[in-house]
Amino acid sequence: MSAAGERAFADRAAGDAAANEIVLVRHAQTEWSRDGRHTGRIDVPLTEEGRSAAAGALAERLRGREFALVLVSPSTRARETCERCGLASQAQLRPDLLEWDYGEYEGLTTAQVRAQRPGWWLWRDGCPGGESAADVGARADRVIAELGALEGDAAVFSHGHLLRVLGARWVGLAPAYGGRMALSTAATCVLGWERERAVIARWNHSA
Repeated sequence: MSAAGERAFADRAAGDAAANEIVLVRHAQTEWSRDGRHTGRIDVPLTEEGRSAAAGALAERLRGREFALVLVSPSTRARETCERCGLASQAQLRPDLLEWDYGEYEGLTTAQVRAQRPGWWLWRDGCPGGESAADVGARADRVIAELGALEGDAAVFSHGHLLRVLGARWVGLAPAYGGRMALSTAATCVLGWERERAVIARWNHSA
């Protein structure tokens, strides 16, 4: 992964018309996301409420947009969210978009982890048998490298912690800065450009 503070790809040259946007989409609600359980590689489906939100308010937010590229995590919850937004026919799976691997903490809430490891903070301490923030950052950087070379808008359907790391890395922050960027289920974010500089244009839009 690029060192903390380095860009995952170069800002564009002065004068470039950098109008394209990257729309990040967190999957809709699952039972585990509703209950605050760390959901990494276990494939938990959407709840009925999640399916309704994906096909309703979330799909409406994306309606009318044209995407040159639609990238999706292989997890069922991300793929179903994409499908219910009407973009399944364009979807390309990217394993790098899988959620943080929580290892031994898979399925546990933060309170349950802290009962055995007081003071634990995912973004600093990572997960035994799973990934650190730097590990997730390396995957996010590979996705960003692909997105940074794109002409046209893109949609990226993935997971809360992965997308928070991706947002931080887009603007050259260390992966752990994602810990300060809350992201709700079925929320969207927009990454883009201000002149030639990569920026976060909108974050955690769920209204």
